[in-house]
Amino acid sequence: MVRFVPGLVLALAFAVLSAPTVAQQQPPERYISVTGEGEVQVLPNLAIIHAGVTTQGKTARNASDGNSTTMAKVIAALKAAGIAERDIQTSQFSIRPLYDSRRDGDNRITGFQATNRVSAKVRDITKVAAVLDQVIGAGANDLSGIEFTVSEHSKLLDKARGDAVADARRKAELLAQAANVKLGPAIAIVENGGAPPVPMERMRLRAAPAAAPPVAAGEQTLQVSVSVTFGLMN
Repeated sequence: MVRFVPGLVLALAFAVLSAPTVAQQQPPERYISVTGEGEVQVLPNLAIIHAGVTTQGKTARNASDGNSTTMAKVIAALKAAGIAERDIQTSQFSIRPLYDSRRDGDNRITGFQATNRVSAKVRDITKVAAVLDQVIGAGANDLSGIEFTVSEHSKLLDKARGDAVADARRKAELLAQAANVKLGPAIAIVENGGAPPVPMERMRLRAAPAAAPPVAAGEQTLQVSVSVTFGLMN
């Protein structure tokens, strides 16, 4: 009489059912890997202004107090220009001594310099010049740059992603034809990344406040690169 062990039967059944699945998951021995690129032109709809105040005083307290007073006016000017409080963030604050360099090597401290910078998001880029004009008028004397970018960055890249994959297939088909082989389906796709925001040239304003410079957002190019591996058929 033949006796069946339930655990053994279950193990054998699992092995039989799993064998085709394992075979299907194995990558083909012959393949080709290429890189495809895609891009899309968009108009920026978000600007980030980096504005700051730099002040000097005989003591660290003098420099800090004077800086705080002016920076409070700058932040108030940003809010008055329609910038929400959640879009204003301190990016740097520092106090450092100022030295009087002497030939005898005795560098004496002559005062202190305080620097405070904030980053402000301007969600209506048509108001960038007006916002700059207000913060300069409020006492900002350190404009360290403007970044123009786009919101929903990933969604805008969708068309570029499709174009990148199509570009990769075009290259793979050319290579396969040159090698006299038949191109199979894609077995791996990896996105390599997109283009970062484009900053404007760094600006420094010292002494008396001046009128805000003209600002042009222009057009931004978003790029996507993908690495695609195709199987090769016999």
